[in-house]
Amino acid sequence: MIACTGNSKSEKMTNNMEKGNETLVRLETTMGNITVKLYDETPKHKENFIKLVKEGAYDSTLFHRVIKNFMIQAGDPLSKNATDTTTLGSGDVGYTIPAEFNPKYFHKKGALAAARQGDEVNPEKESSGCQFYIVTGRKFSEAQMINMENHMNEARLEDVFNNLARKHMKEIYKMRKAGDTEGLLELQDSLETQARAIVEKEPALKYTKEQKQAYTTIGGAPHLDGAYTVFGEVTDGMDVVEKIEQVGTNRADRPKIDIRILKAEVI
Repeated sequence: MIACTGNSKSEKMTNNMEKGNETLVRLETTMGNITVKLYDETPKHKENFIKLVKEGAYDSTLFHRVIKNFMIQAGDPLSKNATDTTTLGSGDVGYTIPAEFNPKYFHKKGALAAARQGDEVNPEKESSGCQFYIVTGRKFSEAQMINMENHMNEARLEDVFNNLARKHMKEIYKMRKAGDTEGLLELQDSLETQARAIVEKEPALKYTKEQKQAYTTIGGAPHLDGAYTVFGEVTDGMDVVEKIEQVGTNRADRPKIDIRILKAEVI
């Protein structure tokens, strides 16, 4: 995805889009229009997004969370009638969507992805039923990409360990209550050994050539790959996304001026 400002960069971005049948959604905002393409390979997210758009669920909602060099987030239904002091980001539609990770799609600049609750309460990484974000991100060097690969593999080991530990929670609580420090340490050593054995059976995580090319040239947010579902990308209006990204925000990352989605429609 190439950031566009109404010049040749916009043309490059459009030319790089995949050909064939496309489902496009236009977000008419108070700062301009943004058009996104939805991926067929993430059907649950695509179907849900279209459903909400047709129901008018996004009309009048705010971009309630904006972080420079990272992303802009919207879709909280509570933002429609929020006051200036309302804390936003917890609104939902009463359901989540199973993760649809596809290595073909990643958090390059302009990616459309689903927000979600954290791993501690959402270990399956299920997506919010309504909240989404568009990546702005930043560029990374080759050395930084290597460091992030190392971090990803360390994080995977930690995830496997935590999943194993959850299966022993009753045992862990019992030992904690009894003050059995020795038993806890033995269990920890055992789970760490099991986790390493599981991880070593699979190849180390590495960024693809396409990811490295994108992240070192146009930028993005590579640390989110494999953790949040990417289900589309901006095809037009990246300049609007960038304008939104630059607005002033408060301590909660909410823009100091309301930036609203006036209307969303399938085109």
